[in-house]
Parts: sequence; C-alpha cells; structure tokens
Amino acid sequence: MRKAQRHAVVGTLAAVALVAPACANNEQPADDTATTTTAEQETSPEQSPSPTRDPNSGVTTVDDAFGPGCPDLPQDDEPGSLNAMSEQPVATAVESNPLLTQLTAAINAVPNLADTLNNSQALTVFAPADSAFEQLGDDELNQLLANPTELEPRLAYHVVGERFDAEELSEAGSVATLQGGHVSVEGSGEDMTVGGAQVLCGNFPTANATVFVVDQVLEPTEGSAPSGETSEPAESPDTETPDTEEPGGGEPVEEDGEMPVPTG
Repeated sequence: MRKAQRHAVVGTLAAVALVAPACANNEQPADDTATTTTAEQETSPEQSPSPTRDPNSGVTTVDDAFGPGCPDLPQDDEPGSLNAMSEQPVATAVESNPLLTQLTAAINAVPNLADTLNNSQALTVFAPADSAFEQLGDDELNQLLANPTELEPRLAYHVVGERFDAEELSEAGSVATLQGGHVSVEGSGEDMTVGGAQVLCGNFPTANATVFVVDQVLEPTEGSAPSGETSEPAESPDTETPDTEEPGGGEPVEEDGEMPVPTG
C-alpha cells in the first residue's frame, strides 16, 4: 500500500510548468536543440500535459483569513500571529504558534519532515489545532508520536502539494493529498469544512503555504478518490502487500520518514 500511495503522490505532483511555443517552420537548426524541438512538434495537442496552475494561485494575505478561531491567535506582530507567520515557511510558522503545539510535536517526531515542509515551494496545509489532537486521547497520540512510520502518512494526509485558497478549495470539492488520498471540501467561508472538520481559522498565508487550522485530526480513508477517478490507494490490501512491494526496486520514501518534496 505504501508503494501505491507513493505513486499517487508522484502523479499528483509531476506537472511541469513549461509552455512550448508553436513552431510553424519545419526546418530545424543543426544544433543541440533540434532533438528537443522535434520531440515537441511530434506531440499532438491532445497529448500535451494539462496547463499548470498559475504560480500565484492560492496565495492569500492576512486580510483574507476567516473563522471563529482567528481571534484566538496571537495578535499584531507577536510570534504565531498572522503577520508573523506570513513571513515564515510553514513548519516554522506552525512552531511559533501557541495553538499548534501538538502539531509541532508531531512534525518534529518525523525525521526531516520540518525541513521538507519548509523547503517546498507551494503547499496547502490543514493544521489540526491542539484541541483536535486532544480528541485522539493520550494513548493514541503517544503511540503516533512514538511511531514515525505510522505518523508520517497521517500528517501527509493534511498536506496538498499545490497551493489553494478557500475559494479554489470550495470550487474543487476534493483535493489530492501527499498521502495519496483525497480530502473533501464542503461549504465556503465561515461554513467551510475540510474532511468533515470545521475550519477554525483558515485562508491565511505563510511564506510557502496557505493554511487552514481545523478542529479535527483528519482520518485517511481508502478509496477516497472523487467520483469518476481511480487512484492506486483504493486497491484492496489483498492485492498488494508490503511483502510483495519490496522486490519492485527501491525503498519507499516513507521508510526513512521523509515526505515527498513538490518540485513543480
């Protein structure tokens, strides 16, 4: 299942922001670019990759934040405030917020995860508040913190490898996560829910992510691809097991606790 999840993640994040100009002249210069140009000409419009999202898509400002929990955040320019977090990469921003201490502990429990999140170019993060982790109970929370290989995919289910603002999430209705599953989005504005969790304070920026603080720890569900789509994580566990995956070549990224880094 881990290998299948990894494939789904790669498929979600593999789009490349290249726009090849059309070429009406069939003559090619005799230089090193001939092979590349010829390959572009042989690709029909139907075979061309889907256009990538605008680099500025999903980027918000602190004035775009909404939700009943926003007043509970530190105010003005204090550490963890909207103003302060907007200047910091997402893992650093989360660490500075006193309402996200359990999420910080979870991120730090997975080796290299904080660096991976901070070095990613564009993310959407559904950040469970401390009250959300409290609903798990001490036993389950401590078990997760002590098992990075189990914790990492749970956290990856809260991260999207593209940047979406609240309006775009509402229009999409469902978004693919780095874990490989999909999270449903319903409602809009103050009535928005993500995977059934209420948005306490959302649509605010960090330096590389748009963040939505939610009131539940989201639960990955198998076979959660939107209607009309298929995804490898939806396969039955009986058809693919970790024992049969290993001979395929290479250890899954999750084995050493690293989340895939979006590069597009």
